[in-house]
Amino acid sequence: MFASEANVEELISDFRLDGTTFRYSSFVPRLYNYVKSLGFKPGKILPSRAFCSDENQGYPIIVLAKHFGTFPFNLGRGGAVVAMDRHAPYAEHGEGLVIIQASHVGFESGEKSFGTYSRIHAKENQLGACCGKLSAIVAWYLDQYRIAQSDILVERCGDMLSLRIDNGLLRESRKDGLFLRLKRLVRPDVEGNYVPLHTHSTAKSFITSEGFRRQLADLEPDLQDGESVSIGDYLKPEMFYFRRNLDETVEGRHQQEHNLLYPMPWIVTSHWPLLTAAKINTQVEFDRTLRTVAHSPSFRDKCVFYISGLNIDISPKSGESFPTTKFVPWAAFMRDRKGKRRIIEQTELVALLREQSKENPDQINLEDAIRDMAEAESVVIEAS
Repeated sequence: MFASEANVEELISDFRLDGTTFRYSSFVPRLYNYVKSLGFKPGKILPSRAFCSDENQGYPIIVLAKHFGTFPFNLGRGGAVVAMDRHAPYAEHGEGLVIIQASHVGFESGEKSFGTYSRIHAKENQLGACCGKLSAIVAWYLDQYRIAQSDILVERCGDMLSLRIDNGLLRESRKDGLFLRLKRLVRPDVEGNYVPLHTHSTAKSFITSEGFRRQLADLEPDLQDGESVSIGDYLKPEMFYFRRNLDETVEGRHQQEHNLLYPMPWIVTSHWPLLTAAKINTQVEFDRTLRTVAHSPSFRDKCVFYISGLNIDISPKSGESFPTTKFVPWAAFMRDRKGKRRIIEQTELVALLREQSKENPDQINLEDAIRDMAEAESVVIEAS
C-alpha cells in the first residue's frame, strides 16, 4: 500500500476530519437509508462491525442494533482488524450485508487533545489510553524515537556542521530498533562510503549532508565552535525507519503492528501519534479488506456495502453512561448481486451520507424488544 514516502504523507493528509464527522445517532440512520436506497431490503440486512473490543465501542453497537433491527455480526479482531476468515459464516447469515470497520481514538474536549479517554468505571475516572492495543504498540516506537532525538547531536566544527551519532544507532546487525537513512543526514566520501570525521568512545561524528545542513539553517547561526545540541525535532520521518521482529501470521497477534510499521516514522513525529495511527490503521484495513470482499466467493450473489472510518470517543462527563462517539468516514465499497463494484472516496461518501435523512422509519424500540422477549411464552428446553 505504501509505495513511497510521499504516498504515506498524502494518505495522512487526505483523511480529513474537518467537516466530515457524524454523531453515531446521525451516521447510522443515514447509512441505513443509503443502503436501502441501493436496493437492500428492510428486515434482510445484517450489519457487521470490526471494532476494537473496548467497552467504549458499545454505544455504536447499540445504535447499529436499533436502526438495523439486529445485533451486528462480529467481524473484527482486537485493534479493529477485520477477520477475513469470518466472511463465509457472516455471508450465510444475511441477504444484504453491511460491514462497518473503524479504528478508534479518544478525544478530551477540555484539552482538545487526541489519544486519551476517561474510564468512568475505573477508580476516580482514570484517564488513560482510549485504545490500549494501539497505545501499547506506538509506545515502543515513540521511546525509540525519543532516544534517537537525544542520542544524535548536531555539532559545530569550525566552518562545518557534523552529527555525533551514538554507536547503538549505527549497529546494523540489530533485529529491532530505529535505523537511520544516513544518505539523508551525512555526506559520503568520493566512493560513497560514510567515513567518520571523528571516532569517540561511544559515538562517531560525520559531516552533515548539504541537504540536511539547509534544514538546520535556523539552528546553525546560534551554534558556536565546539558546541553541540540534540537533533530533537530536526529528525524528520524521511530520515529513519524501524525494524521489528514480528509474527508474520496473517491476522495474527501482530497484524495491526504490521499495518503501522512502514508509516511509523510519520506516526511518532506527528502532533497526535495515536490519532495518526488510528487513521492509518483504518486506511490499511480498508485497502486490505476490500480485495477479499470484492473477490470472495462467499459474497457471490449478495449485496455488500463495506464502509471504513474512524470512531472518535469523546470522554463521558459525570452522569453520562456512554461516550459521545463520532464517526469519520474514510471510504466505502459497494458490490451488488451481479458483481458490479464501486469504490466511494471520502469527499463523495460524506456528501452521499449527508443527503440521507437521519430519520429511520424502520428503527426498532430496544426497550420494547427487550420487554417482549422477557414476556414471551416460555419455551421448555428438553434433552432427548
